Amino acid sequence: MAQKGVELDEETISCSICLHLLKDPVTIPCGHSYCMNCIKRHFDGEDKKKIHSCPQCRQLFTLRPVLVKNTMLAALVEQLKKTGLQATPADHCHAGPEDVACDFCTGRKVKAFKSCLVCLASYCEEHLKTHYTSSTFKQHKLVDPSKKLQENICSRHNEVMKMFCRTDQQSICYLCSVDEHKGHDTVSAATERTERQREVEVRRQNIQQMIQDKEKDVKLLRQELKAIAHSADKTVKDSQEMFTQIIRLLQERSSDVEQQVRSQQESEESRVKDVQKKLKQEITELKREDAELKQLSDTEDHNQFLHNYPSLSPLSQSTHSSSINICPLRYFEGVKAAVTELREKLEDIVREKRTNISMTVTEVDVLLPQPEPKTRDEFLKYSCEITLDPNTVHRNRLLTERNRKVKWVVQQQSYPDHPDRFICCFQVLSRESLTRRCYWEVERSGRVNVAVTYKNISRAGNESRFGRNDKSWSLDCSSSTFVYSNIETPVSGPPSSRVGVYLDHRAGILSFYSVSETMTLLHRVQTTFTQPLYAGIWVGLFSSAELIKVK
Repeated sequence: MAQKGVELDEETISCSICLHLLKDPVTIPCGHSYCMNCIKRHFDGEDKKKIHSCPQCRQLFTLRPVLVKNTMLAALVEQLKKTGLQATPADHCHAGPEDVACDFCTGRKVKAFKSCLVCLASYCEEHLKTHYTSSTFKQHKLVDPSKKLQENICSRHNEVMKMFCRTDQQSICYLCSVDEHKGHDTVSAATERTERQREVEVRRQNIQQMIQDKEKDVKLLRQELKAIAHSADKTVKDSQEMFTQIIRLLQERSSDVEQQVRSQQESEESRVKDVQKKLKQEITELKREDAELKQLSDTEDHNQFLHNYPSLSPLSQSTHSSSINICPLRYFEGVKAAVTELREKLEDIVREKRTNISMTVTEVDVLLPQPEPKTRDEFLKYSCEITLDPNTVHRNRLLTERNRKVKWVVQQQSYPDHPDRFICCFQVLSRESLTRRCYWEVERSGRVNVAVTYKNISRAGNESRFGRNDKSWSLDCSSSTFVYSNIETPVSGPPSSRVGVYLDHRAGILSFYSVSETMTLLHRVQTTFTQPLYAGIWVGLFSSAELIKVK
């Protein structure tokens, strides 16, 4: 009886719900057996339906079946556990649809443990033993179980493909090498594998090196992120402190002005009150005299009237009335004018510096290079608002269109003296500094040079002209030349009426484009910029140029 139990398939005495050996087996009315806990859970789930079914045969039961322990099956399971069950393959060792099955198992197939590239067959551990014990199979190549063994068979000659044709880059059998591949460069598959394995190893080394380099870059980027956050936090803190100091200074100046005004108020009020007091005294005296005159005037006795008249004192004139000129606003007009002037200057400074601050916040390019734009839409992503600085424009050039356009004029303009103003060359700089990736376009008419420059370019002499020094880079649109450090270089073609300028300050890239229906590169500069740059425009006689608002 025990010997017979060993030959039983484990599936026969397994629960079809949990797929393990039956535990506390019970049988339901249809005859199928399950673990007690498994079938209880199954019926518990069906209680709400008020109808129950067998998980295997789907037979329906109007009432929930009473579970009866199958003592015979329980005894059989216990006996099998003690005897031969360990010799029976576990269910998880059987091959499923996705597994490679042993080619030599009969009945239910067991999962393959290895595949043989020589036998072109797959073996479970039991049937693989001969490959380890017999000298016949010692040289066979064992690999992990594979479903693709038949791909190693030549479909033409039904032989194992042990050769490789380098001419046609395909695996072949020996008969192929003397047939349709005769005269081709053929080697053994092992030889080709060895050579390609070396290439794989070299490529892996390169990949691993690239991984290490990129991991190092990631680490640097992580450090860069921390540095950016630290720098931003410190900048915000420092700027808040400086703005607080500015506010405190303004508050102090406001207090000083208030104190001065109040002091002047007291002084003026004291003077006015003194005059007022004297005037009141004079009024009292005049009223007294007026009363005496009235009394004299009312005297009916002529002799008495004449007797008293000579005793009247002469009428005195007021020493203050003629000097009083009521103009309450005149006292502090000077203070108000000074404060108004201060406010206007501060507004100009704040407006200019706000633009400069926003333009000088460097983009986080970190270590990753950014590709240069190709289409106009890509360029427009970096478009920036630029205006011209009235403090730099030559007096024979007029700024219009809210300081976006500069043009030639005959009459010299009355611009105030300023150290940034160009004296000799008919040029102007942008108000904004450029320290990031940006793009702008200039619509020109006549002789115009479009340039970028450091702010410390000379303001007088021939060396102050764009391109005639090492501080500026200039495109002469009239002669179709690029000028830097007084060296002229012909550009690839004549510029159109609109010129586009692309600057990547950090990457050191400066490009000039002719803008029409397409973007045509005129000249490209690759260098290292050491200072913030400013857009520049030179305008000749009867010419004009305008910074276009691009969208």
